[in-house]
Amino acid sequence: MPYSNLSQSWFSNIRGDLLAGIVVALALIPEAIAFSIIAGVDPKVGLYASFCISLVIAFTGGRPGMISAATGAMALLMVTLVKHHGLEYLLAATLLTGVIQFIFGMLKVANIMRFVSKAVMTGFVNALAILIFLAQLPELNLKLDGVNWITYAMVAGGLFIIYLLPRVTKAIPSPLVCIVVLTAIAVLMNLDVRRVGDLGDLPDTLPVFLWPQVPLNFETLAIIFPFSMSLAVVGLLESLMTAQIVDELTDTTSDGNREARGQGIANVVAGLFGGMAGCAMIGQSVINVKSGGRTRLSTLAAGVVLMVLLLVLGPWVKQIPMAALVAVMIMVSIGTFSWASIRNLAVHPSTTSMVMIVTVATVVWTHNLALGVGAGVLLASLFFARKVAQVIRVTSELAEKGESRTYTVRGQVFFVSADTFISAFDFKEAIGKVVIDLSNAHFWDLTAVGALDKVVLRFRREGTEVEILGMNEASATIVNKLALHDKPGALERMLGH
Repeated sequence: MPYSNLSQSWFSNIRGDLLAGIVVALALIPEAIAFSIIAGVDPKVGLYASFCISLVIAFTGGRPGMISAATGAMALLMVTLVKHHGLEYLLAATLLTGVIQFIFGMLKVANIMRFVSKAVMTGFVNALAILIFLAQLPELNLKLDGVNWITYAMVAGGLFIIYLLPRVTKAIPSPLVCIVVLTAIAVLMNLDVRRVGDLGDLPDTLPVFLWPQVPLNFETLAIIFPFSMSLAVVGLLESLMTAQIVDELTDTTSDGNREARGQGIANVVAGLFGGMAGCAMIGQSVINVKSGGRTRLSTLAAGVVLMVLLLVLGPWVKQIPMAALVAVMIMVSIGTFSWASIRNLAVHPSTTSMVMIVTVATVVWTHNLALGVGAGVLLASLFFARKVAQVIRVTSELAEKGESRTYTVRGQVFFVSADTFISAFDFKEAIGKVVIDLSNAHFWDLTAVGALDKVVLRFRREGTEVEILGMNEASATIVNKLALHDKPGALERMLGH
């Protein structure tokens, strides 16, 4: 890597990156613990994963400034594996997840992101914003010990600091000020509020190399492969979508295939050091960007500061009130949600709005990002196919002497528009010759070729001569390869002889 690129990727924003890394590290701790609990493993598993993944992805990832760690979407997929087979199989599954993601990166699967429409992207962002907000509600449940009116007051005070401080100064990220001020108040006044230490024990040592203690046989592979494949797909999907969002926030570009390979390497390292599989985090990535993080240094700083906080400042970290972190995450959910999409419901086409709404509803209902994005992409594809099918137009003109008719086809002929194409021809007209002009048409698939076969053979069955003109090279290639109407005996086979 040239020195100029190295400097730009690492050292062009040192102060902003280091401060942003501190904010992200503080916000990572309760989330990593919470995700570990969801997966059914010790909090250390999620914290070690967040440390290892952040550290590795800073060097191997394709999107500078993006934060990757243990995530809720991945944790939900681990529950059954951990419940029935235990932690060792989870570590083995994490290793295999990394290998699969690396292979995906080598195969350049990130290129499929071009098929994700803007409406699906907006739905993905809005769904994540909603999930981030909903994830904070348990910390506001008055039935929990330490949750009371003081908690609500601190959350309100935290939001006040976060939104008003930037109007006075932007020298220090307002989320960091919020966490420090509310922690000082809670400690000095000995307030009865829920704190980070209430979530579980924090690590007191660095992670150590830990090869999963599972049998190396096909039975183990049969157990972990379905989980690993699901984790690889969901993790890669969330990472690539998050990368696109950060691209837009920072007006920069990223390398999706390098990100896929980087995520794979990071998960392999996490699995070897006692961590669970992870991926990019939209919430933490937005915190990083909003706090001034831009380069790989911010991602590295988040991982290093996370472990320093746990090992050196553990007693202080335990004193951070959850209300402070809830305020930060509420800020993230508000900032992540595309409020313009609400106004655009009355402006955008109904099909576009429906794709966005279905994506949001599916993700929020299932808590599965892959299902939501898949539903959105499928619906968008159906709407697109329907729209393209309506564009096809067939006109005809009778020759002066009435001996022949020329049909002019304009548009795309494929599986959706094939029936429309066939119905445009009058097979009962008593005429000697039919000319089909395809100069402005394109044939895409086997169904389209089959439709052309039907048209030609039906005319020939009525004794009408058929001439095809103007077919472009791409259409001619598929027609010559798959068509039957120009093959010997085609009409006889149609007539059943």
